[in-house]
Amino acid sequence: MKAKIKELGADFSLLLVAVCWGGTFFIVQDAIKDTPVYVFLFWRFLIAAGFMALFSIREFRKLDKETLKAGSILGVFMFLGFAFQTFGLTYTYSSTVAFITGLNVVIVPLAVYMIFKKKASLYSVFGAIFAVIGLYFLTNSHNGGFGLGEFYTLICAAMFALQIAFTDAYAKKHSAFLLVTIQFVVVTFFSMIGAIFMDGRIMPNSFDGVFLEALVITVIFATVFAFFTQTVMQKFTTPAKTAIIFTMEPVSAGIFGYYLAGENFEAIQLIGAGLILFGMLSAELGTYFRNKRLSNA
Repeated sequence: MKAKIKELGADFSLLLVAVCWGGTFFIVQDAIKDTPVYVFLFWRFLIAAGFMALFSIREFRKLDKETLKAGSILGVFMFLGFAFQTFGLTYTYSSTVAFITGLNVVIVPLAVYMIFKKKASLYSVFGAIFAVIGLYFLTNSHNGGFGLGEFYTLICAAMFALQIAFTDAYAKKHSAFLLVTIQFVVVTFFSMIGAIFMDGRIMPNSFDGVFLEALVITVIFATVFAFFTQTVMQKFTTPAKTAIIFTMEPVSAGIFGYYLAGENFEAIQLIGAGLILFGMLSAELGTYFRNKRLSNA
């Protein structure tokens, strides 16, 4: 009974993570209208790194060169993912960015196969096909089609897929808390470089209004709470449930975008979004149940 309560608590916590991630797309989009992308990312991850370092203080005794190297590699992928995602938000709907970012679920098996030579399952290929068809319908509407924002977000999805693929390899050898902390520090560093050389400054126009609101929400909920909760709670639930729960990220982004940001989907785009979700679920759940079947054989 106690184990079931823990599992339900973990499932609910992961649902909150998905909703937090989905709910921040339109908030960030609003913030970067007045604040350069790298400046926003610098302050977001500087503060998040400070919080995460406090959470990880007992883990620092485990820090070594290999952990530092692993965290730095993951940090580069995370930085590129967030940078391209944030740039994507300057050109297209936040809900569109969310659905395309979700494609990292079907890109991951392909990345694992190419880098680690682990064969992708038939379900992954099947899911990828449906997701690509969904992407076509989602972006090829009468409202601009596949533009720069969609292109940037597709690169973002690829970067997050690489981050996930390498995390799978590194998390088994190193402290998860240290890996997350180092990643935040690396993102902060590269964002600072980008802010100085690309934006010409690291200071926002002001620390109040939309910038402060976006900073508080993304740091507390979408960064520190989300990554910390994901790290801890996935131990108490199944990968299958986690895959289902995390498809709520683009769904919640679409809902928030519709009701709070005035974004509208055409019927063909809704079909595309549905196909992407179907592809994501097919890839994750099909692979999971296949592996479970093989392990019980």
